[in-house]
Amino acid sequence: MKVIAIEHPHQFNSDDFPELVMALGFFDGIHKGHQIVIQTAKKKAKEMNLKSAVMTFDPHPSAVLGRKTENIRYITPLEDKVDIIESMEIDYLFIVHFSEEFASVLPERFVDEYIAGLNVRHVVAGFDYSYGRYGQGSMEDLPVYAQGRFSQTVVAKQTLEDEKVSSTRIRETLGNGDFSDFHHLAGRRYLTKGHVIHGEKRGRKLGFPTANIEVSNDYIFPAAGVYAVRIKISGEWYNGVCNVGYKPTFHEEKPKYPTVEVHVLEFSGDIYGNQVSVEWHTRLRSEQKFSGLEALVAQIEKDKQDTIAYFSKLEAKKG
Repeated sequence: MKVIAIEHPHQFNSDDFPELVMALGFFDGIHKGHQIVIQTAKKKAKEMNLKSAVMTFDPHPSAVLGRKTENIRYITPLEDKVDIIESMEIDYLFIVHFSEEFASVLPERFVDEYIAGLNVRHVVAGFDYSYGRYGQGSMEDLPVYAQGRFSQTVVAKQTLEDEKVSSTRIRETLGNGDFSDFHHLAGRRYLTKGHVIHGEKRGRKLGFPTANIEVSNDYIFPAAGVYAVRIKISGEWYNGVCNVGYKPTFHEEKPKYPTVEVHVLEFSGDIYGNQVSVEWHTRLRSEQKFSGLEALVAQIEKDKQDTIAYFSKLEAKKG
């Protein structure tokens, strides 16, 4: 897959690219609804004997146009989005830098420069996709702006349990720590990446050493609690128990940010500084304050056994 970074105003012209079928969208989460849009573009490209393409934008428009000063968190940060789209065997990925100047582009100019101007012959987007200044352009308007230069496919609203599959719905799911529902909506497990850093080293003293993971602030943090996860270390996957939280048993004052610590099952070794991936499976319980270390150790052992049972059941289903 060829990745093309675009700054506005861009200097590309249609001769720089083969004829394309392009899927349009921000695609945060690349959930089942997004996947249908992208797969439709891929299928249409094959039918028309053209190359497939996806256009996305970075950063999120709200980071540029909104009044929030805090960091925008993503379901799939850009690096992960690129990996997922590449796994879908798309030929071209256009990443448009979303700036205030780009946001002010009128719909007609967007179509001229970012669709027709990139040699697009067919466009695929969701029914509610909008473009141009203030989102003034709609899919209903697109044929007018196209002026016969390209055709279009509009993907209807995608629902599960009579509710729209949307990034907003997935954000709420992640906020609740419901990774089973995420898997249901996205068709894959939620994945985060981060580096292993030095922590307070209490886990080792308790008999449950943990990898303290500095997760990028680009990711949405799940609700505080204990989870069954898989962790990828040096290319190998291991099962683990992950605690996300503020460790109320040890801290009188709540820290500003939660910690993410994974007790890796059947693993020993020094992995400080390594980048790891965490694949989130299911929430075991909420975070709680214990009366003492004995009660805490007993609960951690139970969490470990619950995690072993969860993955054993998962493997049995696959078998």
